[in-house]
Formats: sequence, C-alpha cells, structure tokens
Amino acid sequence: MDFQAIIDSLPSYWSAMGVTLKLALIGILLSFIIGIFCSFVIYFKIPILKTIVSVYIELSRNTPLLIQLFFLFYGLPRLGISFSKEACGIIGLAFLGGGYMGEAFRGGLDAVPKAQVESGKVIGLNQLQLARYVIFPQGLTLSVPAIGANCLFLLKETSVFSAIAIMDLTNVTRDLIGMYYLTSEYLLTLVVAYAIILVPMGLLISWIERKVRYGSFGN
Repeated sequence: MDFQAIIDSLPSYWSAMGVTLKLALIGILLSFIIGIFCSFVIYFKIPILKTIVSVYIELSRNTPLLIQLFFLFYGLPRLGISFSKEACGIIGLAFLGGGYMGEAFRGGLDAVPKAQVESGKVIGLNQLQLARYVIFPQGLTLSVPAIGANCLFLLKETSVFSAIAIMDLTNVTRDLIGMYYLTSEYLLTLVVAYAIILVPMGLLISWIERKVRYGSFGN
C-alpha cells in the first residue's frame, strides 16, 4: 500500500469532493421542491396535473440515472438542446429525486389523521389554509425518515456522474488509477471520501428523526 501516493492525491480528492457535494446538494434541493409540488398535486387530486405527475413519478423512478444522464448529455444536443455537463448532472439528479421525494411526501400527507383535516374544515379553513397549517406540517414530519433515506440515496447516485465526464470523486479515482495503476490505494481513498460525506449526513438524519419523533409523541 503506497500511502505517499494517497497523500499526494488528496488535493484532487478534495476538489472532487467539493464538486460532488455542490451538485448533490443542488439536485437534492430541487428534488425536494419538485417532490412537494408533486405530492400536493396527487393528494388534492388536481385534474390533468395529477395524471401528468403520476406519469412523471413512474418514469423517473423506473429509469436508471445513467440512462437519464446519457439522454440529457448526448441525446438532447441532437435536438438542438444542450446543457453543460454539470447542469445535466443536476437536472438528472433532480428528475430522479423528484419522483422519490414526491412519493415520500405523499406517504406523509396520506398519514395525516383525517379527523384533523375534517376539524380544520369545520373551523372554516379553506384548502390553502388546510395545506399550510394542518396537512403540510404534519405530513413533512411523518415523511422525515423517507426523505432522509432519499437524500442518502441521491448522494450515492452522484457516483454515476463520471459517465458524462464530471470530475466527481469516481471520475478522479478512475483517472488516477489509469495514470498510476494504484488501484487499491485510490479505491480505498474513494471509499473514505464517500464515508466522510455519508456518515455525518446519516448521523444528522438520525438525529433529526429522533427530534421529530420526540416532538410528535413526547417521548
């Protein structure tokens, strides 16, 4: 094991970690917004939009991110539409994550007790007020475990970005192995780099889940 080679590669991994985190966080944020929109469309059964959103969720969740990236990066330019490779990564991650987040939020919204929704209607709340003050706060709380799992899933999916030449952690590792043939050293560094990102995030999500659970049930 050549530890000096690992030390020499750390600047490259640090830069790649920044790229991975930036694209992942933007993609997760966009998927969060898309998921909220989709869940409300389905929950309130908005005509026409409900069908469109349902088709989108099935399409996004049943096609691999790799295929989506290939379509965005290689397919769309043939139609005269082109994006930078970073933009393709973000769009692909948001497209994939939006479907998963939409289902996570929908599950939380469906779990809100119907008695509370009916109580809101009795005191005169309209649909918007019901969504803002009754349904969304409780639905979001109930969705936290699924949302956390989706965030970790999307972070790990960034490893596919190397397929369109984004200099993320996986692509940097592949380049270093190709140049120096130190497979074990650079794969070990890749695993450690992802662990540095994912382990703290997993602990943070677990902490948030506990806080939400205590706040909901007083335990």
